[in-house]
Amino acid sequence: MVMWQPAASGCVVRNLNGDTAGGAELPNRKIRPYPSPVALPCDVLVIGAALLDVHARSRANVVHGTSNPARMMSTPGGVGRNIAENLARLGTRVSLVALVGPDDAGDRVLRETAEAGVDVSLVMTGPEPTGTYLAVLDRDGELVIALSDLTGTEGLTPERLSAVASAIEEAPYVVVDGNLPQRVVAWILERAASGGARVVLDPVSVPKAALLAPVVAQGHPIAVVTPNVDELGPLSGGDADPLRWLHDHGVQTVWTRLGARGSQLSSTGGRVEIVGHPVNAIDVTGAGDSMTAGLVSALLAGAELATAAAYGQAVAELTVASPHTVRPDLTDALVRARLAETHRGRADESIHTEG
Repeated sequence: MVMWQPAASGCVVRNLNGDTAGGAELPNRKIRPYPSPVALPCDVLVIGAALLDVHARSRANVVHGTSNPARMMSTPGGVGRNIAENLARLGTRVSLVALVGPDDAGDRVLRETAEAGVDVSLVMTGPEPTGTYLAVLDRDGELVIALSDLTGTEGLTPERLSAVASAIEEAPYVVVDGNLPQRVVAWILERAASGGARVVLDPVSVPKAALLAPVVAQGHPIAVVTPNVDELGPLSGGDADPLRWLHDHGVQTVWTRLGARGSQLSSTGGRVEIVGHPVNAIDVTGAGDSMTAGLVSALLAGAELATAAAYGQAVAELTVASPHTVRPDLTDALVRARLAETHRGRADESIHTEG
């Protein structure tokens, strides 16, 4: 049983005139290449992509090279944005740093993200269109292929982010979306190290993990990296012992996602297996984002690392059991109910420790 209490939700932001506003305030939608307000204490600062997600799920077995009947829906998305919304729904005070376009898609992404409880006052507006992520799923909800246009996110430069340097240094946790350009991730890690912020880095995909390996090799302290099993090797630059390589280069904890099998925590003190629990998957999109958010939310509330990982895994199980990238009904109470359900009769099987 988890025994912590989530933090109260709602960030306070201060604009340049010193006025304060709640997290639901929307910024001026004119092109705003630099953030004008300065966030006051939030527990988590998430830096990454804010896009429009389009999901296409085939109604039958996918046949390549031809048209397939499908159901389609669009929602606000982006790894960074999804993590931020999950955190807010779990009761964590969170600010999002991202870049959107001066268009209807950007308006929708900001509006719905703010309505979910995320502070969006540090989101910038550039001249490029808001990015798009397209996920094609088979009839069982498994990903067939994903395509992304991250032109806007690639416009997040150190020069633009310099306006939030103090927020990065002062935040208890900084979550970094691996979709960001290499030099931006390196700059964020430097800023976080100078202030003592704990960094959680999501490698996002196999190609992005490979691009991040030289950044991780610089040795800046990283509290947690969250690769899946396919991303683990590329994130270490192809080292024969990727876990040891990551620990040798400043990563305290490697949380490897193993799909339906669960996950594994690795630190210099040993390894912990978090056993997976069966779930009727409807749509796997967003599972990793929700998993990361659950971990961070629980750590902030005082949970031990293995317990926080089990909590994050429960959030992911709830997410894939819904048709939404971020469950609109996600709450801490829902996650605790899932934990109680899955641990009933299997408590001794849920967490295995290796020396």
